[in-house]
Amino acid sequence: MSDAEEEAGLRERKKQRTRRLITDTARRLFAERGFEQVSVTEVAKAADVSAGTVFNYFPTKEDLVYSGLERFETELLQAVHDRGPGESVLAAFGRFVLTPRGLLAARDQGSAKQLLAVSHMIGSSPALLAREQQILARYTESLARLLVAETRASADDPRPAVTAAALIGVHRTLIDYVRRRILAGDHDIARLAEDTHRYGETALTHLQEGFGDYGRR
Repeated sequence: MSDAEEEAGLRERKKQRTRRLITDTARRLFAERGFEQVSVTEVAKAADVSAGTVFNYFPTKEDLVYSGLERFETELLQAVHDRGPGESVLAAFGRFVLTPRGLLAARDQGSAKQLLAVSHMIGSSPALLAREQQILARYTESLARLLVAETRASADDPRPAVTAAALIGVHRTLIDYVRRRILAGDHDIARLAEDTHRYGETALTHLQEGFGDYGRR
């Protein structure tokens, strides 16, 4: 490795440490006092950086909470795009979305506490709930564009948009399910992960089988 490469790597690691410090500090303050009650200036001061540095890494205050979701979006689209021969979009999406991630995958008591703090923080913040809906809408649009490209759908073909909306709807339902259970006092992460998997399987099976007769009187 050349000196230039080593220096570039050092700078990147420093940036990652600063980014992590800022997000950890912000989420701790938000969990303690509420998202709306903490300013970016207060986050910067607690992290011992300038407010300008915070905004260099995170363009909006909400990004301090939702940073990293671009990676989730990229991985989701990749999972659908890279599905094997004969595999449906539904199957590829289901395999991806039912794989435990983050705090739900850790299954330890510390993760339960963090998940409770995050769930309460988001659930009690109109700004964060609104941003969450924007993010899910972006996922839906991105997935729909991918399906249009792959199926060569015409502009008046509703199937890519309907499919994307239904699949991201499953993801949205899983988020709501986990948050509702956590806020209701269910902090057994291992059990919650298993129940969430079954809940998701039921939702995906419902889509697979179709719901033309669902709720018929």
